[in-house]
Amino acid sequence: MKIEHIAIWSNKLEELKEFYSKYFGGIPGEKYHNEEKQFQSYFLSFESGSRIELMTAPYVPENMNDTIDNQHLGIIHIAFEVDTVKAVDDKAKQLSNDGYQILSGPRITGDGYYEFATIDPDNNRLEVTTSQSM
Repeated sequence: MKIEHIAIWSNKLEELKEFYSKYFGGIPGEKYHNEEKQFQSYFLSFESGSRIELMTAPYVPENMNDTIDNQHLGIIHIAFEVDTVKAVDDKAKQLSNDGYQILSGPRITGDGYYEFATIDPDNNRLEVTTSQSM
């Protein structure tokens, strides 16, 4: 069994599509638009076969959770795996240079991964990780 896709509500549909395409290699499909429901979405496909569905609709309320400073119950982050420690470092540098906040790392975790945490334009937490040793 594998996770087929995860879905993210956003008021920044186009910005998130560009972010996940540029930084994580997501390939966007055609935009879906249901005018009756005022719903729009993109599916972005990744090399692994997994997908992210980005969705927007005017009736979805803002998320009141503080995703940067405080953890909360529920799904808290998405992790992207890369092949090498250098790839983790390179991605952290690229995102930081482009103005995205690095929340922690890059660092070796207690369970032996090398990773950093960041946020997307909607403040959803992301990790970039590798199991390759230093």
